[in-house]
Amino acid sequence: MLVMRDQQWKELAVNLLKGKITPDEFATCVMQMSTRDVGEAQIDLDRRRRCGFAEVVFGEGKSVDTLVKIFRELLVDGQEVLATRISAKKAGELVGMFPGACYNKQAGTLRIQPAHEAVSESGEPPRPPTMGRVVLVTAGTSDRAVAEEARETLDWMGVEVELIGDVGVAGPHRLTAHLDKLTAADAIVVVAGMEGALPSVVGGHVACPVIAVPTSVGYGANFGGVAPLLTMLNSCAANVVVVNIDAGFKAGYVAGLIAARAAKKAASSE
Repeated sequence: MLVMRDQQWKELAVNLLKGKITPDEFATCVMQMSTRDVGEAQIDLDRRRRCGFAEVVFGEGKSVDTLVKIFRELLVDGQEVLATRISAKKAGELVGMFPGACYNKQAGTLRIQPAHEAVSESGEPPRPPTMGRVVLVTAGTSDRAVAEEARETLDWMGVEVELIGDVGVAGPHRLTAHLDKLTAADAIVVVAGMEGALPSVVGGHVACPVIAVPTSVGYGANFGGVAPLLTMLNSCAANVVVVNIDAGFKAGYVAGLIAARAAKKAASSE
């Protein structure tokens, strides 16, 4: 379908150059081909060209019927679906409608690959080689769900990702045992609740960007993640930046952009 859309764009350009259509008509046609109106949503099919990656679907608050319409349009256009904040109940219905759909219950993510003409020897559709490297670090096992959302996002982006779990500041020796992996990363995502001190510790050991994710894990004075959010915003480590509370997707996406650009730059210089 992407090839078909490219052909349509070329035909439009030829018609514009020949004077068969006006510039306004050309712009209208391009907009119509780049957006799908499914009633409840306007699907941006051109985002991958503009931004490097396809539109991600936020599942919370959307009905199963709406999600089905969005998924089908993305798949018809040859784009792999990544949907976040999908409940287990919704996933139970959606997986039955889309053969090959993969649901990560802990992350609350659903991924669906478009149909491919070619398959690997294992019978699975081929995956592009990974680009760049991101390390995910969690302070505790209770932060794992947010980290899983980030991991699924990075995997969808085609970025190599490794998860290092349960290395919070209460046992600092657990972190230093992984310094070789941390220093080799293009970007690091640190997921922490409670007081949220871990990103500063990690930031003091590495030269790459550290994306801190405060989680709502903690007792009363954690204030649902506000306490670690403020700690991370006040980090004295200059390479630490912060995303919203429990925003595993956002952290993974930004880290993926950093890693992908670093990989492309390295490849171009070879």
